[in-house]
Amino acid sequence: MGNPLHLKSLNHISLLCKSLEESIDFYEDVLGFVPIRRPGSFNFDGAWLFGFGIGIHLLQSENPEKMQKKGKINPKDNHISFQCESMAAVEKKLKDMGIQHVRALVEEGGIQVEQLFFHDPDGFMIEICDCDNLPVIPFGRRNRTIVLLPEP
Repeated sequence: MGNPLHLKSLNHISLLCKSLEESIDFYEDVLGFVPIRRPGSFNFDGAWLFGFGIGIHLLQSENPEKMQKKGKINPKDNHISFQCESMAAVEKKLKDMGIQHVRALVEEGGIQVEQLFFHDPDGFMIEICDCDNLPVIPFGRRNRTIVLLPEP
């Protein structure tokens, strides 16, 4: 138990892009990330952005035409989640920007958590939530519960 690898924090996520410029614009204009200096010794195109205590490392795909774009927004797909101050303000901004999104609501013990899901230009999913409403309650290693739902 504990921290066997002596981890300190999440440093960055790395995302492959069809268009580096389009992705930089999205992460700056929609999510508020700031471009930061990237080491010049890399021999491939990319950009580093920083915000909210984490980095986003964008990597230009060598074969952008072969990258598949996801169409449907599926909240159960891989994603990164950000907490926000006002879900209403986020949803209004997404609508104003013409960004397609899906709403979800999680309820646990009388507590409600709102979620908004949308894609970046390459189909990577982003969640915005008020997840801080839901307390983090750790289990002991042997006391975790996995809930499996029956197949439909």
